[in-house]
Amino acid sequence: MDVEILARIQFAFTVAFHYIYPPLSIGLGLLMVIMEGMYLRTGQKMYEHMARFWTKIFALTFGIGVATGIVMEFEFGTNWATYSRYVGDVFGSALAAEGIFAFALESGFLGILLFGWNKVSSKVHFIATIGVWLGSMFSAVWIVVANSWQQTPTGFHIVGEGVNARAEITDFWAMVFNPSSVDRLTHVWIGAFLAGAFLVLSVHAYYILKGKHIELSKKAFKIALVVATLASVSQLITGHHSADGVAKNQPAKLAALEGHFDSLSVADAYLFGWVDKENQEVSGVKIPKGLTYLLHQDFETPVKGLNYFPEDERPTAINAIFQFYHIMVAIGIFFIALTLFSSFLWWRGKLFKHRWLLWVFVFSVILPQIANQVGWYAAEMGRQPWVVYGLLRTSDALSEVVTANQVLFSLIMFTVIYTILLALFLYLLTKKIKAGPYAEKDIQHSSMQESMVEVFEKK
Repeated sequence: MDVEILARIQFAFTVAFHYIYPPLSIGLGLLMVIMEGMYLRTGQKMYEHMARFWTKIFALTFGIGVATGIVMEFEFGTNWATYSRYVGDVFGSALAAEGIFAFALESGFLGILLFGWNKVSSKVHFIATIGVWLGSMFSAVWIVVANSWQQTPTGFHIVGEGVNARAEITDFWAMVFNPSSVDRLTHVWIGAFLAGAFLVLSVHAYYILKGKHIELSKKAFKIALVVATLASVSQLITGHHSADGVAKNQPAKLAALEGHFDSLSVADAYLFGWVDKENQEVSGVKIPKGLTYLLHQDFETPVKGLNYFPEDERPTAINAIFQFYHIMVAIGIFFIALTLFSSFLWWRGKLFKHRWLLWVFVFSVILPQIANQVGWYAAEMGRQPWVVYGLLRTSDALSEVVTANQVLFSLIMFTVIYTILLALFLYLLTKKIKAGPYAEKDIQHSSMQESMVEVFEKK
């Protein structure tokens, strides 16, 4: 197999595996802040048990996330040396900022968060929880900024020529606030909130169905449902803004996302479909002229299609990009419907009356992960054939000395190691969930308290 394809597969695989964990850390961090804040406001120990329980799961996701993230930095040097030389000034600045403003903050408070229970005051521990959560948020800032610069590069000039050419920053803040960074960052943050919220919803829905920790789980479920509802609706707004930005700055990518081939014509919006690249046709359910209206708020303004661009400047895997994008959108719409319907039932006092709905939440835990993954695949595959949009082609970014056999061998090794890590993560996660939110000494007291609540509710 071609070395470029293998290198791209390897990086996509390692990034995709790593990206299971940072969104969970960011989302769980927000939920932990809310839970611990509720404990400080109400003084109810139930909220403290809740926060302690999710802190343990946060620690698990954080640890594996850090370990898997380091690998990618080495891949830049081994497989993508030309790319590393070209963007080193930009990426170096962003990664240095992450270390200074994000990782230092996060790791500085992490010890207090994990081991400070009963050793520092509740207010100090709450501040540490906020510090860790903000650190994870800031970490996402600099990673997204670096990636967004590749999509819409600004604030730089090119130094050198040929293989020695590299991008050098001329305006740091122009680089940070490049045309796509803010929209993409808010989209990533909200996707992370959904990942964390749906994990909490899944676990506590499971407890309720099994008759365990019912009172605590109902409170935790409601907290997570508020976050999930607000995030679901907000994601629709940020997604629309992001698509507008893609239409302006990366029109070839937008054409691939929507399967629009005509050089310059009105464009339909497909709810789902299948792209026949050879015949340049899309079969499926569509809203006629829908894409034109979403972009221009009229039904007549033409949209640039794939045929508008030279063939060597278009994405190639059109159907895959189309499918990934529409899977993400479909999951987002499902989240809005599910959370608004559940919020309506909560308002009617019937939130926990439907077992089928709780089972939906149990199994929906995987959907934010799928949406995050396919969203990134659509964004990165849609940028092709560029690794830095309009400046450096992916085929020119490879290391000159790496061979296909070397990349294939390391890909097989990573697959084995990451499979073991995933199995370990799922085993430990399951073990912590089975153990529940209460320590042994608290279980009897919790059971008595919940029994009294159930008797009171029946009366």
